[in-house]
Amino acid sequence: MVDQKTPADAAAPVAVPALRERLTRRKPVEKLVAEAGDGSGLQRHMGFWQLSMIGIGATLGTGIFVVLGEAVPVAGPAVVLAFVLAGVTALFSALAYAEMAGMIPASGSAYSYSYATIGEFMAWVCGWCLMLTYGVSVAAVGVGWGEYINELLHLTTGLSLPGAVLAGPLEGGVVNLPAAIVVLLSMFALLAGVRESSRVNAVMVAVKVAILVMFVAIAITAVQDGNFAPFMPMGMAGVSAAGATLFFSYIGFDSVSTASEEAKNPQRDLPRAIMFSMILVTAVYCLVAVSAVGALDWTGFVDGQTSLAGILTLVTGTPVWAVVFAAGAVLALASVVLVVLYSQTRILYAMSRDGLIPKAFSTVDAKGTPRTNTVITSVFIALLAALVPLGPLADATSIGTLFAFALVNVAVLVLRRTRPDLPRAFRVPGAPVTPVLGVLACAYLMFSMSPSVWAAFGAWLVVGLAVYFGYGMRRSALERVPAPGA
Repeated sequence: MVDQKTPADAAAPVAVPALRERLTRRKPVEKLVAEAGDGSGLQRHMGFWQLSMIGIGATLGTGIFVVLGEAVPVAGPAVVLAFVLAGVTALFSALAYAEMAGMIPASGSAYSYSYATIGEFMAWVCGWCLMLTYGVSVAAVGVGWGEYINELLHLTTGLSLPGAVLAGPLEGGVVNLPAAIVVLLSMFALLAGVRESSRVNAVMVAVKVAILVMFVAIAITAVQDGNFAPFMPMGMAGVSAAGATLFFSYIGFDSVSTASEEAKNPQRDLPRAIMFSMILVTAVYCLVAVSAVGALDWTGFVDGQTSLAGILTLVTGTPVWAVVFAAGAVLALASVVLVVLYSQTRILYAMSRDGLIPKAFSTVDAKGTPRTNTVITSVFIALLAALVPLGPLADATSIGTLFAFALVNVAVLVLRRTRPDLPRAFRVPGAPVTPVLGVLACAYLMFSMSPSVWAAFGAWLVVGLAVYFGYGMRRSALERVPAPGA
């Protein structure tokens, strides 16, 4: 006699977890590591230097080329302290990233670390913040790139681009065309493959460092002691506010961790690349800031309109060096767009693999490139860059970054307690004190931001919660588990 199976018997019974279990379910570290190493999608091409170039390429950009001019009127000569404050805050988190990246070499970065330690809900919030961080950062840098394109054109030909194509409708223009163009050019570079785009980035990083060294060498000859007095005209409040704005300049080391699944030896090279890029970039930022405010009285930085290229013209009395600098800045900012856009696609790749966003974002082509993901993300960010001004973009990026970085410090504390057995290629010195300081430093800068920035951040989180409860939670790869006794 043949057994007849009912439809209910055809599949193993399943149970939908309770809400609390859904929000706190964790993805095991071993599963994250296994997914990163199974070779099913992304391809491993990058060593220590390529990873370091990603960190430097993503970090050394708008913070010094563009936003410095907006931060000086807020902090005065103490903008140097603002860079130090932001850098120290970032250093705490960089140490935490180095430990986590060595243990969990997954493309999801802080999102994946949170998934393994705090639970799915907080991982989603972290990933949602990283979407804000990377997407808005690319757009912000694209806006700065357009400003240098226009400056280069003016210096070389005396002409300027029409205002209608240099600003979005919120700033009296129609569309920021250069900002959209640089994002789309970076999209095509990424579609060529990670090996090819990493080579392009390395060249642009070399140019970037060279022109900043050139700026310091020229500007330092015009430094005057009187330009540093009064040093803190706005007090510590000004330093804190400027530091909060400048913090988005330090997101680059997170980009290193997003390259985890394309690194040849992630456990060894990721921590080293994160720390190397962080130290180098902080040193360059401080040197350039000291040279800039020393060569030009801080009151000369009006409404963010004074660029480093303009300072070179004032110092030398000739536009020649300014032309060289502006040309280099165009390449430098393009490298930031390229690397940060790359990082955004890898965060989305990890979230898609976990089922929290559509699967289209985790499909890859023969080159190991998430093509659909790259195209959708690039087009959306190009529109953002074309329509939204730089200032609000930079502030929104900073608050999302700070929140994600705080969670990485928490992840270190959780795994130190729950999984002390896991091998660690790098250990945060001074733990648990150092990660706690990292959380407090991030919170301090977050609460230094204006109510309007908090309102925008809150609105972004509300949208994220709607997406998670309406889509992500229901489609999570961890959503359905075998029923007890099944």
